[in-house]
Amino acid sequence: MSAPFRSENFLDPQGALVDEPSYLRGWSGRPTLMAAAHRHDDLEINFVAGGGPMLYLYGGELIEVAVGGLAVFWAAIPHQLVASQATRVHWLHVPFDQFLAWGLPQPLLARVLSGVPVISPAARADASDPAKFTQWAADLAASDDELHRIAMLEIQARVRRLALATVGDPAHRHAGDDPALRQAVSMARYIAHHFREPITVADVAAAANVHPTYAMTRFRKVVRTTIGDYVKLYRLAEARRLLVSTDLPASQVAAAAGFGSVSRFYRVFTDACGTTPARFRHGRGL
Repeated sequence: MSAPFRSENFLDPQGALVDEPSYLRGWSGRPTLMAAAHRHDDLEINFVAGGGPMLYLYGGELIEVAVGGLAVFWAAIPHQLVASQATRVHWLHVPFDQFLAWGLPQPLLARVLSGVPVISPAARADASDPAKFTQWAADLAASDDELHRIAMLEIQARVRRLALATVGDPAHRHAGDDPALRQAVSMARYIAHHFREPITVADVAAAANVHPTYAMTRFRKVVRTTIGDYVKLYRLAEARRLLVSTDLPASQVAAAAGFGSVSRFYRVFTDACGTTPARFRHGRGL
């Protein structure tokens, strides 16, 4: 059994929130704690192969992935590796359009796009996963389209098997006692649950029972972005979800995602995504 996470295991970030490019890739190694939350339009798949567990701040919760555990989540939602005892991890990033083209069962697709990770506990580990992840990374790195197709079919099958094995399972949330992280998680959880509503810094601060000024300082110290920018990232993720999973007009997408006006929605979305909402939807086949 791994040792419990302690305060000294947690990262004191010194960066800013990162918006990373999306592309198909696989790699492995020892994880490095993330100096800031980041996001990218991929399905992210993590497999912890050795050492101890990893701890993510994701979707307003602390999510733990144990050794032998497999985690699948939509990386458009801001996430940050804040603590780790793992010595070897395998990662896969599958671009959003390729992930959607899999035609996954609607319950699984809805769960992933709503920001609930799919995680298998170590007790359900697949002994073949280490070899599979190594092979997939090699195939994706090769200049061979057929190897890419084979790897993608096998990765899709692994995700589908994971979904079947974890039907009804809740996310594996971590109950830590580090005060700074606990306060930041309380605020991130409030944002994750209320970003569709008009919310203020005072609302977010109240969720952690701290003064608004202290809340802004504490949140930025842990998550390395402002409360306002974090809310905006959630609204953008929700807008992406609605654009690819519904035929709602842009005005209704803007309202449902929490943007105050259609003009603000278009401006923020275009600046962040490099394309308009209509072109983003068209590129995903809707």
